[in-house]
Amino acid sequence: MTPAHARPQPPPPLPLSLSRLVLGLLLAVALGFAADRTAASTTGIADFFSYFTTLSGMAACVVLLAGGWAGVRGRAGVPDAVRGAVVLYMTITGFMYGLILTESHDTLMPAWAHHVLHQVAPVALIADWLADPPRHRIRYRRAVYWLVPPIVYVGYALIRGAVTDWYPYPFLDPDQGVGGYGRVIPACLLLLVLFVAVGALVVPAGNALRARRDAEDVDDRPRGG
Repeated sequence: MTPAHARPQPPPPLPLSLSRLVLGLLLAVALGFAADRTAASTTGIADFFSYFTTLSGMAACVVLLAGGWAGVRGRAGVPDAVRGAVVLYMTITGFMYGLILTESHDTLMPAWAHHVLHQVAPVALIADWLADPPRHRIRYRRAVYWLVPPIVYVGYALIRGAVTDWYPYPFLDPDQGVGGYGRVIPACLLLLVLFVAVGALVVPAGNALRARRDAEDVDDRPRGG
């Protein structure tokens, strides 16, 4: 007999799929406006694509549009591990913006686009994860790979900053304040700890809600006489 947790899961509800499409399109428009303004300025489009916000926003846009479109067509959609990673990245984006970056953001981006990327999208991605938890258990040994893109990003930002003398965020710039790299390296390690801590919340939250949903599905299944 096939275990209950192995049964194919139905596609997400249509309203959820449509909301993903709407939010994905909104993110795409916000990123497009921001890129257009940046390309027309002296900042440069390369700098725009060097923000973690931009990269995580693009990833969220793709995941939302792909998941929404798959749901509309009656399919399962984006792999759970990919969704979880994007939830982590967008949560960090919103948290860091609210904590230390509010006063130092790129003023070229329209205010409404800032609101979408740094506030609306992170909250929406978290809500989406809770409303439609992973269909399969997320294991920590797989979730560890979620840390690879942020680590690569920090390395890229530091190397590019040393070459171009431009850093996307103040805490990555060794020339801001005192301490140089003696200040930057601990800041990066603290950021890594933050990623681990938030990831350690995303994984069990998704797994717990998945288990509860599966238990409810078993209870609702007609019982044989």
